[in-house]
Amino acid sequence: MTSLTMRAAVSRSLASAIAAVVVITGVQVLGASGAQADDGPSVPPGTEASADPPVQIDTNSAGLKLATGATLAPSKVLDIKSIVEDQGGEERREDTNETVKFALQAEVLFGKDSAALSGQANGRIAAIANEIKKQNATKIRVFGFTDNLGSYEHGKVLSKQRADAVQKVLSEELTNAGITYEVRGYSEDFPIADNSTEEGRKKNRRVEVSFPRGEQQ
Repeated sequence: MTSLTMRAAVSRSLASAIAAVVVITGVQVLGASGAQADDGPSVPPGTEASADPPVQIDTNSAGLKLATGATLAPSKVLDIKSIVEDQGGEERREDTNETVKFALQAEVLFGKDSAALSGQANGRIAAIANEIKKQNATKIRVFGFTDNLGSYEHGKVLSKQRADAVQKVLSEELTNAGITYEVRGYSEDFPIADNSTEEGRKKNRRVEVSFPRGEQQ
């Protein structure tokens, strides 16, 4: 190879090397100017498609079908309970889809350790009788309760006597034929509040009057 030819080949090689350096340098400079690689998600967070395949459901599976001859149970309306209590807690009304129940504290009906009705008792019982008439109820329950002070047997007698006294006034207000009563005394059984405090014991000393809602005579 002649000297001239060798110099030309070297020149071409040097030019190619310089061009490669320029290209590489240009990429590096371009990268430094702000065009950076995007390492983040290609779609907005939370919208990525799951890598797992969708669950396949066999619509003909026996486990998804009723047995031969079976039927769905009839629809049922859930029993909704509404409770209203006056500010002093002396009277409490509880309504459900099927029943109405009034609870009167013993203090508004009777004296201490007594089954004799007080002067204001008749008016409260008469108001309950009006609600019974409104609902056309014929089956009425009158239950008496005490707190846990004193003996259980004494509470049993007193709670029954108090229930009897309330039932007597109801029977005077409700003169329609066909009305029946269930009257019981439960002493300290079935408390609705904590018997360890006087406030709780006061709520437990009560007479409850309950009857079906909207019963037709």
